[in-house]
Amino acid sequence: MASQLALSTAGDIQHDAPPASCKVVLAQTVAKSLLSEVQDNLKKIGRSPLLVGFLANADPAARMYADWTARTCKENGFAYQLREVDKEDLEEAILGANHDDSVDGIIVYFPVFGGGQDQYLQQITTMSKDVEGLSHKYLFNMYQNIRYLDPQTKAQKCLLPCTPLAVIKILEYIGVYNTILPYGNRLFGKTITIVNRSEIVGRPLAALLANDGANVYSVDITGVQHYTRGVGIKMKQHQVHDTDFKLEDVALKSDVIVTGVPTKSYKFPLEFVKDGAVCINFSSEKNFEPAIKERASIYVPAIGKVTIVILLRNLLRLIENREGAKRAIQN
Repeated sequence: MASQLALSTAGDIQHDAPPASCKVVLAQTVAKSLLSEVQDNLKKIGRSPLLVGFLANADPAARMYADWTARTCKENGFAYQLREVDKEDLEEAILGANHDDSVDGIIVYFPVFGGGQDQYLQQITTMSKDVEGLSHKYLFNMYQNIRYLDPQTKAQKCLLPCTPLAVIKILEYIGVYNTILPYGNRLFGKTITIVNRSEIVGRPLAALLANDGANVYSVDITGVQHYTRGVGIKMKQHQVHDTDFKLEDVALKSDVIVTGVPTKSYKFPLEFVKDGAVCINFSSEKNFEPAIKERASIYVPAIGKVTIVILLRNLLRLIENREGAKRAIQN
């Protein structure tokens, strides 16, 4: 996860001026709007929450993400510690931080071992400190469209994975979400294509957008899947259907195209973008050619800085949830 998040910040720095027909929205602009909410919630806590990052690899992308996290924490009144450990010692280090009351949140910079062992490491971080929202309970609730850990009292909101939530916040910022509609249905009528179905970003993002009412097509090398709550979004949660569609079949009718292909040579075909579409890239590579600005109405070339603000937002939510749990016990 950290690899994808870290490298996505590389595109946040400089971009060519677009034609007047296309608005380029930079991640830092959206991040600033979110930081005001973060600062307001930080004031309510009255202290500097401690985020601990564990780095157990030599991946330059993970190092970059750790550096960005440290800088953002320092600039915004959060405490941050980077703990570099051998990968053989990582499990014990995470368990120790789980039981350390001074630690408010934990992030592990992956990959470490790769494959199933990394998935195991994601699950040993206690849910109350899982700032990335990767614990089984969070993921289960996300796919089931359950938005609270305590649906009866609604004092503890579920955390969502940082990069998918960053894309959602960008879509809210640029007005793709229709605020006239009820919360949870605000993408009704929108068609979205996502070129990425990773377990870290693409698949969760498709589920979240479909749960908010969108008609979502998830594309990877195996084909196209359709995520939907059905006609009139009458279903409580999304369903997934395999299709025989090709990329051009779904992209050409999409209001939004989101790409996350971590390959330098990949470029989304311009001829598959309908006039006026919104195009967002969360990959570390530039998935769109510069000519996308001649076709898209809004273009977001990178999302890294938004992702890191979401990390801080999630950290504050963890603290709020712990306080909510304490109040529930007292009552």
